[in-house]
Amino acid sequence: MKHSILIAALLCLLMGALAKAETYQLVTEEWAPYNYRENEHITGMATEVVRAIMALTGDDFEIRMRPSMRASRVLQTQPRTIMYSMFRTSERESLFKWVGPIAEESIYPYQLAAAAQPIHTLEQLLHTPRITTRHAGLVPTMLASMGFDNLDTSATESEQLYRMLLAGRTEVIIGDTDAGVAYYSRQLGIAPGTLRRVPIELYRSSLYIAFSRDSDDALVAAWAAALAKLRSTGELTRIQRRYERRDDQ
Repeated sequence: MKHSILIAALLCLLMGALAKAETYQLVTEEWAPYNYRENEHITGMATEVVRAIMALTGDDFEIRMRPSMRASRVLQTQPRTIMYSMFRTSERESLFKWVGPIAEESIYPYQLAAAAQPIHTLEQLLHTPRITTRHAGLVPTMLASMGFDNLDTSATESEQLYRMLLAGRTEVIIGDTDAGVAYYSRQLGIAPGTLRRVPIELYRSSLYIAFSRDSDDALVAAWAAALAKLRSTGELTRIQRRYERRDDQ
């Protein structure tokens, strides 16, 4: 009995050492306030969580920012790849190994508070002349599946959504969580009270770290254990609170 326990312990140590010896590519996309570039430095709430995890596991993988669709493609096609932060959906469930959740978030539409026709119902939203969202990703795909045929998907960056709304080139924008809207409002100098959150929750899910299917189970388990420690010590909550949405938006 003691012999078998010793062998099992040695095997676990060996698996952990092998996982640590492998190099993984760690990718993310520009999606504030969770992962974004500021002064040539990749930062954000999820980035801080990932770095805190690696501090506990002893990993030191370089974080590289990629356009959204390219990052997803790298995760699906290249070995030993980690991507954050991703909504864990039923369609994605079997494609990756998961560590999380990092946070639970919702996506709402936004319009100008001074709009002549405030939107209150899904039916009104479906018949809005123009809704602008980013050109690709989960949000436009979700909206199309819900029957929205009034989508403008010309925006390639989040900032474009807000500039178009402020310029009167669209009636509604959809693409960011409340925390994201607060972030871009600060970045673009949008005064409090300028934007109105339409009271229709279009999507709610949790943000996770995704691992390619070939990733070593020992590494995934080590990251999950590190995240659990961040949660139990309160560090995860402290990181989240630094990026919470402002009450005045």
